[in-house]
Amino acid sequence: MSNHSISKFQERRKVGIVGFGHIGQYIYREIKNNDYGLDVAFVWNRSVDKLSGLQENEILHDLNHFFERNVDLIIEVAHISITEQFGAKFLSKCDFMVGSPTALANKDLEAQLYSAANNNGLYVPAGAFWGAEDIQKMASQGSLKALKVTMKKHPSSLKLNGELAEMVKNMSTETLELYDGPVRDLCPLAPYNVNTMACAAIAASNLGFDKVQGCLVADKRLACHIIEIDVVGPSNNNGDCFTVRTVRTNPSQTGAVTGNETYASFLQSIKRARRKGPGVHLC
Repeated sequence: MSNHSISKFQERRKVGIVGFGHIGQYIYREIKNNDYGLDVAFVWNRSVDKLSGLQENEILHDLNHFFERNVDLIIEVAHISITEQFGAKFLSKCDFMVGSPTALANKDLEAQLYSAANNNGLYVPAGAFWGAEDIQKMASQGSLKALKVTMKKHPSSLKLNGELAEMVKNMSTETLELYDGPVRDLCPLAPYNVNTMACAAIAASNLGFDKVQGCLVADKRLACHIIEIDVVGPSNNNGDCFTVRTVRTNPSQTGAVTGNETYASFLQSIKRARRKGPGVHLC
């Protein structure tokens, strides 16, 4: 490796990839084809047949044996059940990036992982959540008063549970507001679609999952994912509030849960997930 690469990354990081769907495959290819200071220590997938093109020494057949690979960072891009079952175990041995942060909407799991992060770093990719660092700063200063995230997607891009699934199934209009309320209650109903909202709740630490508001809209006219973020800060003596509003339009394939730009954003988060120590870190 060149001196430039050494100075850029400081040290190489061995990573484990848990999940080998579209994002997992993208991460694997990027790490194998580019020198980001990262090496693939293992790949695990529930269906091992998806791993047929990998070298045998890269495949981890039993996730309970993850510690044998001496990894520095484990990246979850599979399902929230992985974080529920293994999150605290991963953090006892190495850094952990939770690719499905909606898992943290479960209060008990949230507390468990935050406690386990006293040993190693729990990294949360900001993904499509624009302005995460600024919101974190406002939250730590106590100046963040309200935060709302509105997500608009084509119905075919929504993978929903319970009553929301029924609402989309019976949708008779071009647009339909499916939910507007606390993010904590929305996450179990749309665990694959509202990771951006979960990131917002984590960044807005003084508000959390119960006070950050989420709005989910199905729109048949869309060929993209639209994310609107509304921030409210302190007010002056006249009652006028500091506000910021951003609108992010992310092109997507028809029926895709993840927008095109999210892949590159996730990779950047992985590259930044180093040298922050124990604790919870947005990256």
